[in-house]
Amino acid sequence: MVDSTQKIGEFLVSRRARLRPEDVGIPFFGTRRRVPGLRREELAQLAGVSADYYARLEQGRLDNVSPAVLDAVANALRLSADERTHLFNLARPPRPGRPADSDGGRPVLRPALHALLDAMTHVPAYIVGHRTDILGWNRAAELLFGIDFAELPPERRNWTHLLFLDPDIRALFADDQPVIARQVASDLRMRHSHRPNDQALRELIGHMRHASTQFDELWASHDVTEVAYGTYHFRHPRLGAIEVDYEFMPLVADSGVRALVTYTAPPDSVTAQTLRALLVSDEG
Repeated sequence: MVDSTQKIGEFLVSRRARLRPEDVGIPFFGTRRRVPGLRREELAQLAGVSADYYARLEQGRLDNVSPAVLDAVANALRLSADERTHLFNLARPPRPGRPADSDGGRPVLRPALHALLDAMTHVPAYIVGHRTDILGWNRAAELLFGIDFAELPPERRNWTHLLFLDPDIRALFADDQPVIARQVASDLRMRHSHRPNDQALRELIGHMRHASTQFDELWASHDVTEVAYGTYHFRHPRLGAIEVDYEFMPLVADSGVRALVTYTAPPDSVTAQTLRALLVSDEG
């Protein structure tokens, strides 16, 4: 088990700190509070457990904690679905020794997945692993992001590294970079609780906390979320301001391979037209 006791304590404290008494119907009389958010005793009362029992949870003393208690605490803290999953991951981490957790190598894509990427000639796409490594990509993705992925050293062919440390990618995301950075850091924290014995993932997180103040601050927030879909606004060096929709499509058959990620735009949009022109000019 990888310091799960400390992690669950930090997570519970961070979620408790964001709740105000008035948010949960506790009378507030204007007296100065020594801690932000709810006190332990108040949270315990909301969850229907003793203050001493809840204190033991924040200390990581999780012996025989039941799903019902975890559910009650999650409800009291008003956790999102992703946060609830994260809490259960921390409370009941997988046993050490699973190949998916302990293998430090980069996954190798099956030929069929490479063929799928190559067939998507007009849809920028890549395949990402659980450590945010970019495992495969197509030419359209290289044109959209302005990167020759094959020329990048393996340790830099990683979305977390690119988003926080590569100046060109940071400029591409422009004003959206802080929002996307929070999303990526929150998703990586969820990956970490799913795969707590993954040494390479822990090393990536440690490196990023040292190399990027922005990442370190976001990591310390304990926010968690699963990336699924949405819209990014780019400031593209060749296309100008464009708006692309992304989809995260999980690939569950291969250990270490997480998802196929695609980027599209509504067919009649300006972005779709300019992106199509860029791809066609590359073919010519």
